[in-house]
Amino acid sequence: MNGENKISVVINTYNAEQYLEQVLDAVKDFDETLICDMESTDRTVEIARRRGCRIVTFPKGNHVCAEPARTFAIQSAAFHWVLVVDADEIVTPQLRDYLYKRIATGDCPEGLYIPRRNMLLGRYERGFAQDHQLRFFIREGTTWPPYVHTFPTVQGRTEKIPANDDGICLMHLCDETVGQITAKNNRYSDGEVEKRANRHYSVWALMLKPAWKFFSELVLRGGFRDGTRGVIKAGLKATYQFTLIAKIIEKRLRQEAEEKRL
Repeated sequence: MNGENKISVVINTYNAEQYLEQVLDAVKDFDETLICDMESTDRTVEIARRRGCRIVTFPKGNHVCAEPARTFAIQSAAFHWVLVVDADEIVTPQLRDYLYKRIATGDCPEGLYIPRRNMLLGRYERGFAQDHQLRFFIREGTTWPPYVHTFPTVQGRTEKIPANDDGICLMHLCDETVGQITAKNNRYSDGEVEKRANRHYSVWALMLKPAWKFFSELVLRGGFRDGTRGVIKAGLKATYQFTLIAKIIEKRLRQEAEEKRL
């Protein structure tokens, strides 16, 4: 196998000891595992060092998500192909084999969206549409916007791996409570306000976008198959939309009020 057919696994971490050993076990057969740590204060770096990972550090500062460190981590990788894995995701053996087969053919697109199976209140989701993440791509020229809920910009063609039951996916281990999801969404929406600050949402967007998100999650994406769990998830997604738009409108209204006082 030459350098063009080698894969670096890149994992961004901050106090990620909970699942890290499982995650590292699942990627031990790749050509490199690179940990980009944001100054963890738990056993994250110790675990990574013990497993023989290469470790680079990105200053945490006031960052509340990994996205500001993504580009630095990707460009620190040693090999042409990069697989980005979160510190609570398992790479299945089927996915690993699939990726090596694709790059060996010589016609692999420059980026692949990988299906991800998520935990939902103690059980993996059964909805029709699995969550697709752009996580496999060429290192050269790839950049990641420093905002939460963004995908990288890849220089070239991208393609989605079909979501089915063949095991070619990422398994998301994190099983958060409704309270944890709500708290995280509040932090993430604060960060996303900056990304969308120039959008002028109306009161209609405040009403219709959350309603559409609820419908699309529950019906179009098959959330109804998860019963009560699916309704709760759709509601949380809709609530995030409402909160984000409300914060953006709030920022504009406060600015307008301030200007009138001057």
